[in-house]
Amino acid sequence: MAFRVENMSFKQGQELRITALAKSGASHFTINIGHNDENYALHISPRFSSNKLVLNSLSGGCWGEEQHEMHFPFQTGEEFKLVINFNNEQFYIKLPDGHMIDFANRLGDCKYNHFMVDGDVKIISIKIK
Repeated sequence: MAFRVENMSFKQGQELRITALAKSGASHFTINIGHNDENYALHISPRFSSNKLVLNSLSGGCWGEEQHEMHFPFQTGEEFKLVINFNNEQFYIKLPDGHMIDFANRLGDCKYNHFMVDGDVKIISIKIK
């Protein structure tokens, strides 16, 4: 079952902190930030079967080109923290082990109001500062 927050306000310059637990035996989960189910500025998908982190965007219901990160600090059955901030050009993602990755803000907006998590993960807390 998906976890969804709508009508939130996540603006450039703010920090989104996500604490969650990757379920035991997890295959994958997704974190989406955007405007609605057809427009995600940031789609993060850790895939445990391939130990790959996939980033993408969804614009008007059409997926963009996937960005694959081989750095994979997630473990099934373990709690993790992600810290995300952005400007109108880039998202900056601090992974659980402190490694930083970035992803183009393909929608180019300075505010997003939709947050959705799905898959083999349990959300513990979400904070916007």
